[in-house]
Amino acid sequence: MSTIDLIEAAAVRLQGHARETPILTSPFLDELAGRRVLVKPECLQHTGSFKFRGAWSAISALDAEARKRGVIAYSSGNHAQGVAHAATLHSVQSVIIMPSDAPALKIKNTRALGAEVILYDRANESREEIGEALSRERGLTLIRPYDEPQVIAGQGTVGLEVARQARDLGVTDADVLICCGGGGLTSGVALALEKHAPGLRARPCEPEGFDDVKRSLASGSVQTNNAAAGNICDAILTPRPGDITFPILRRLCGPGLAVSEDEALRAMALAFLRLKVVLEPGGAVSLASALFRKDEIQGDAVIVVASGGNVDPQVFARALEFLT
Repeated sequence: MSTIDLIEAAAVRLQGHARETPILTSPFLDELAGRRVLVKPECLQHTGSFKFRGAWSAISALDAEARKRGVIAYSSGNHAQGVAHAATLHSVQSVIIMPSDAPALKIKNTRALGAEVILYDRANESREEIGEALSRERGLTLIRPYDEPQVIAGQGTVGLEVARQARDLGVTDADVLICCGGGGLTSGVALALEKHAPGLRARPCEPEGFDDVKRSLASGSVQTNNAAAGNICDAILTPRPGDITFPILRRLCGPGLAVSEDEALRAMALAFLRLKVVLEPGGAVSLASALFRKDEIQGDAVIVVASGGNVDPQVFARALEFLT
């Protein structure tokens, strides 16, 4: 099957299980951005982020024997929760490797959703090495957070919805801003748009200092980040674009965008005030890009995929300080 076939097949398997998230608008955000802003809040998805889509897609595609053995994943929190929940709904055992400095809420929620959680030091240990070793030892199927065809397929269902919703709203030519770590969501959405809404252009959005995708697209080759941690946007801190995702990003995406931590926090505050939704920093960089990088965006409208809302209360309180 081609990748777009995988996305469309995943959409069928996700029917009745994933939520179709709406498009939200605010005249106040439009005025700030200088154009029409259409926000797709994947923070309203099951487990608080788009990651449930890819997790359900991957687990639902496993054969009976693989399901019986169980699955393993590594994640700072959103993929962790998505896999834990999807696995439990399939009556599948899950083991999740999480950084010890991940938000406490994400660790707590992952355990509550039925997963065995193993913590590691992301500054000194490799989650990939730990995951692959445990996968071999226990016979578990490794579900990678972004460099996995079925995961990309599940995330691509966001793009199918964006294409349909934009068309219904009369938007056929616009940039689609997407919070980007390893590129699973961005590449999946880009593939869906290529077929179903070719006038919409996917653009990855990242935090400053961890903008490996932006730099990779600019140079034409994979670039890495100098650090593995140290930014409030924990959900999208990855070392480099994926081997599967980068060729898709390079072929289909427009230039990347990068915002500061304060801009991400301010976007969180504005999403709460104007849209009545809660975003986490990594899930708000796309909205921050629409609001604070408007000179780097083309067209009379911009579509924003706000990817997640799993934020600790103290971090959200920091964001709300921007309203005072």
